Formats: sequence, C-alpha cells, structure tokens
Amino acid sequence: MSFQEKRNIVSLFTTLLIFSIYSMYVFQKYQEGSFHTSNEYSFWGAFILILIPVSILAKVIIHIAFSMINTIATKEKEPLITDELDKLIELKSTRNSHYVFIIGFLLSMIPLVMDQPPYVMFIILISSGLLSEVVGIITQLYLYRRGV
Repeated sequence: MSFQEKRNIVSLFTTLLIFSIYSMYVFQKYQEGSFHTSNEYSFWGAFILILIPVSILAKVIIHIAFSMINTIATKEKEPLITDELDKLIELKSTRNSHYVFIIGFLLSMIPLVMDQPPYVMFIILISSGLLSEVVGIITQLYLYRRGV
C-alpha cells in the first residue's frame, strides 16, 4: 500500500472520528442546557464556526503523528514532491467533493422553502459538508488503487 493510500485512510477515519466526537459533545451539552441561546441560528453558527478550527487542528496533529509513526515503522519517508498523477487525482477528488457539497447545499434550501424549522437546513448542510469530504477521500483512495 502506498503512502498516499495510507494517508487517505487515516484522513477518512480522522474525519469521521472528529465529526462524531464533536457532534456528540455539542448535542450532549445542548441537551443538558449548557447552551442558553434564544436564537437557533446562533447555536448552529457556533456549531459550525467551532467545528472548523477544531477539525483543522486535530487533523494537523493526527497527520503529523501518522507521518512520524509511518516513518518509524516502515522506514519510508513522505514523498516531498507530487507528480502529475497526484495532482490529477487531487483535482478529480476535489471536483467530486464539490459536486456533492453543491447538491447538499441545494437540498438544504428545500426545507426553508417548505417552511420547515431552520435546524433541518443546518443538519442537511453540515451533513453534506461531511459527506463531500468523505467522497473526496474515497475518490482519492479509489483513483490511487485503480489509476486514472
């Protein structure tokens, strides 16, 4: 298995783990009444704005740890340069990821038109963000395994 495939597998598990833990934490605090928000929009805005830096920070730390552990275990260093194949795979996975997010964004507008509560829109929007990231990672795994 190549370094890129290992990195993508770690990234997939990291993404799912961080999102799951953060979501459980926030919703547990919400049910306990720790969030005293009279406005539902401020709760969901805070949820998203805190998730982004928490996710970035945790991913950076986990990827550094993965790189160190992989280097120690396999004596294989992370490739310093990316070739055309890596760039092409990254572009295709980014394209697929954006398609999924745009579809999710459009679907998240439907509850607003149908007079549903705002939390339905936010749940669909956040889920489409998670799903788009997962689709991007799975696309990279597939293309590294199969080839372009």
